[in-house]
Amino acid sequence: MNKAELVAKIAEKSNLTKKESELALNAFMKVVEETLVAGDKVQLVGFGTFETRERAARSGRNPRKPEEVIEIPASKAPVFKAGKGLKELVNK
Repeated sequence: MNKAELVAKIAEKSNLTKKESELALNAFMKVVEETLVAGDKVQLVGFGTFETRERAARSGRNPRKPEEVIEIPASKAPVFKAGKGLKELVNK
């Protein structure tokens, strides 16, 4: 499902127009982005949690030149952890 299909489904289920649904979806995505950038998490009980995780610095190898060792810097990675309710629905 792509964004346009998701907007159409939201409009269908919420009795909003597609334009209103797209605005709501964009607002949701923006709030999640801003919250993660601030270092906080977004927890939707029964659905899941959006958060960031620290990735430590490490050494890696260049696949084209296996003898070349490169240093990969530490970073933050956004992650989604599915909640119990969502996991149960998917596994039915």
